[in-house]
Amino acid sequence: MGRLDGKVAFISGGANSLGAANASLFAAEGARVIIADVLETEGKNLAKSLGPRGTFVFLDVTDPSGWIRAAEIAENAYGPVNILVNNAGRVNHVPFDECTNQQFGEIIEANLYGTFYGIKTIIPSMQKAGSGTIINISSVSGLRGYPMMPGCVTAHWGVRGLTKSAALDLARYHIRVNSVHSGEVLTPATKSGDIETGHVAMNRPATPDEIARVVVFLATDESSFITGAEIAVDGGESAGLANCR
Repeated sequence: MGRLDGKVAFISGGANSLGAANASLFAAEGARVIIADVLETEGKNLAKSLGPRGTFVFLDVTDPSGWIRAAEIAENAYGPVNILVNNAGRVNHVPFDECTNQQFGEIIEANLYGTFYGIKTIIPSMQKAGSGTIINISSVSGLRGYPMMPGCVTAHWGVRGLTKSAALDLARYHIRVNSVHSGEVLTPATKSGDIETGHVAMNRPATPDEIARVVVFLATDESSFITGAEIAVDGGESAGLANCR
């Protein structure tokens, strides 16, 4: 408890699943949290549950002007932002030869451009704070290829590269940038038995809290010498194919 006392955290896609787990754990560790999402009801309910440590702001991550408004609301509510978690994104499943330009572009816009917009927008706030840490939520599909996911794989590899480029350029401002590459994660809409994990060494999906604990670590001073890194939290999926019984 208290590992993030006095910190201000901005979480895109923070209203449910992994984003909500991040928001709750950040608040429990002492941070004040901006929950930014298009899901207004879920986001407002989560912010209310966090009491004075939570504030909701509407944000479509594909809208650069929306990012600017959300950052202004964050500073007005709590002061300069210390932590940015780029968690929002979209997924679709379609064979490469059937993927339309629009389908591909929508995924790139949400997952890659949305991350770029977030970093660019929050830099001035972190400069005011004197330092910052940015955690980009990517996927194991940013470490290896997958069928039926041309847009997602491309975007997640892009986030991986964007993270490294930003880490090199922003270190002079004492801003660290890392990416987290999760495997299958349980959500309110899924059950463990619905997810195929026979090829994963640990033969199960992660819980949102298991990913969120790694994100919190990267947000704290415990990870003060880690930047430009890609952290796989995937039960061994990126290590290779397993033959679990």
